[in-house]
Amino acid sequence: MTAVLIDRLRHVVGPSGVISDPDEMAGYLTDWRNAYAGTAAAVVRPGETEEVAAVVALCGEAGVAVVPQGGNTGLCGGAVPDSSGRQVVLSLSRMRRIRDLDVANQTITVEAGAVLQSVQEAAAAAGRLFPLSLGAEGSCTIGGNLATNAGGMGVLRYGTMRDLTLGLEVVLPDGRIWNGLRGLRKDNTGYDLKQLFIGAEGTLGVITAAVLKLFPAVRSRATAWVALPGPQAAVDLIGVLRELAGDRLTGFEIMSRQSVGFVLRHSSGARDPLGDRHSWYALVELGDTLPGAGLDGVIESALGEAFERDLVVDAVVASGSAQAAALWALREGISEAQNHEGPSLKHDVTVPVSRIPAFVERTDRALEEAVPGIRIVTYGHIGDGNLHYNLSKPVGSDDDEFRARAADLARVIYDSTGAFDGSISAEHGLGQSKRGVIADYKDRHELELMRGLKQLFDPRGLMNPGKVLPG
Repeated sequence: MTAVLIDRLRHVVGPSGVISDPDEMAGYLTDWRNAYAGTAAAVVRPGETEEVAAVVALCGEAGVAVVPQGGNTGLCGGAVPDSSGRQVVLSLSRMRRIRDLDVANQTITVEAGAVLQSVQEAAAAAGRLFPLSLGAEGSCTIGGNLATNAGGMGVLRYGTMRDLTLGLEVVLPDGRIWNGLRGLRKDNTGYDLKQLFIGAEGTLGVITAAVLKLFPAVRSRATAWVALPGPQAAVDLIGVLRELAGDRLTGFEIMSRQSVGFVLRHSSGARDPLGDRHSWYALVELGDTLPGAGLDGVIESALGEAFERDLVVDAVVASGSAQAAALWALREGISEAQNHEGPSLKHDVTVPVSRIPAFVERTDRALEEAVPGIRIVTYGHIGDGNLHYNLSKPVGSDDDEFRARAADLARVIYDSTGAFDGSISAEHGLGQSKRGVIADYKDRHELELMRGLKQLFDPRGLMNPGKVLPG
């Protein structure tokens, strides 16, 4: 049956569109961290939506599960097949076209395989901004961004992918194509179906294209690196900046000293912007569409007020784009730098902004009690309550012993997150890694509704099985 199916798939997408050799498939069968791996009957790379529909329909007829895959940069194993060898990986990597850019309507229509950076560049060439910005923007794709409802650095001003999306084109599990590519900001004609597919990680259908919002280009920026006495000062500083800068506050990142220390140790050319060590840091950015908007003066006024209120210990305002880029590199280099310290146990949580200080205090204490000497790498988009709570082993301890504690340590973080009315996944999704525990942290009625939607759209369970929903 598999051989017959592969022949039929080749007929649809062409011989070069199907990969069945194990060595050639290898890069599609594991995530970029090598944390998850599987096998597959084949990797299929359609070049247009009609081919995606035909592939999904053929797999449905054969009872073969489909695993949609974009740039494969996820952190939860959501785009990796299982170990059965019977699933088909559906790679959207050939579908990279920018179908339309409507300056007057402030929209761009792109295919799911378009790399995020290429969409940013297309918008910039038209004098516009597509504001989603991630560390993996040079390799992650719009389809993956939509599947996980990506957030990134600009959520504070522009929102997540849910906020940035006006319309979708989706191939449904039976092979039908839903064309919802409408660039409308007002469409009150019933259920907003696109929101069902955003964040669903390919379990309800395959997103093949999207209409995304564009914004006026940012022509003025001001960037500051700020030393803080603690997370409460960060929350209070956000309030000061919002009062003085309004929606010109486009970025606010928080980092523990442990996070920054790893970057300074392992990233070539990284330098500490301040002379002394501090417990916590914030990276603040203001942006304006007007050139010469005087943002340096605004950010200096805000920091001056913060100094008077003992919210800030030290600070430096970037003198130009090169220094601003160097400051952002300290923030963006954390995840990679941590990998040099042995196993990195990654967690992506969110709690109400006002509760972050108490959450950090409680969670750190519980982790240190569980593993004395554990190194806690805390950083994230504090303006929207999203913290990346990553863990490194104590110095000199055994890698395998630390990995063996992964589930227990995750429970410590998730239990604390639940106690503060938070979510155990802010922007990475559930994938394989969190589906086994989500039932303990999500209302059972919500899970019943989610299962009902899955049954409605995918009654045979062939769309990315083993992801998102608990068994």
